Amino acid sequence: MAAFMITTMDTRTTATAMSTEVALPPASLLQLIWLASPALPVGGFSYSEGLEAAVDRAHVATETEAADWLVDQLHLTLARADLAALAQAIPAWRCDDTARLRELNDWVLQTRETHELRLQTVQMGRSLLEWLRNHDGIAAAQLAACAALEPCYPLAFALAAASTQASMRDSVLAYAFGWAENMMQSAIKSVPLGQSAGQRILARLAAEIPAAVAHACALPDHERQAFSPMLAILSSQHETQYSRLFRS
Repeated sequence: MAAFMITTMDTRTTATAMSTEVALPPASLLQLIWLASPALPVGGFSYSEGLEAAVDRAHVATETEAADWLVDQLHLTLARADLAALAQAIPAWRCDDTARLRELNDWVLQTRETHELRLQTVQMGRSLLEWLRNHDGIAAAQLAACAALEPCYPLAFALAAASTQASMRDSVLAYAFGWAENMMQSAIKSVPLGQSAGQRILARLAAEIPAAVAHACALPDHERQAFSPMLAILSSQHETQYSRLFRS
């Protein structure tokens, strides 16, 4: 009887907690799914962010090594840099704080340690801005402000996310999962690996993403950083790599 009462109370508590959650409107949820899709026409599929160079130099040769590499990249570079800048840019777009947006955009561009990594974020930012011009929901003044920034990808993504009713955390989760899907595909092609291995890598990244996003959302300006010397070295080597599939 006691066990039944505990189970019943737990069930009621869970049901009450669920009922108090604010559901994301379907339109906003679909917009986040759309933004996270690898089919989004921003060219993300054409970059490996140094992974191809790591494969070429035998740092990554197996499924486990590819997964380890990407998990490290998620926590050591993405969470501490792009995700953190994205998290801060979303509220800045929502209150039209152009000075703050300029500061964040400049920081992202200045922390790209190689030519190809800078070109990647600029090209993807420009492509996403062009995609946003063909969709409703974003004011012309904000599109003009974004264009004036010459936005990096995190700043353009922040504008797209800010136009929805999604929370900052949900928006950053969507960005991180979109990155994970693209990088998983890069691993499949460059190692190479099969589709089942790719799905196992994606599952591992998905398990790591919530903690990475929580860390990114909590980072103050003075703790945001993009120090990753091995990635910078590999990216520099990739720029002159003889045979390659990817642009970074």
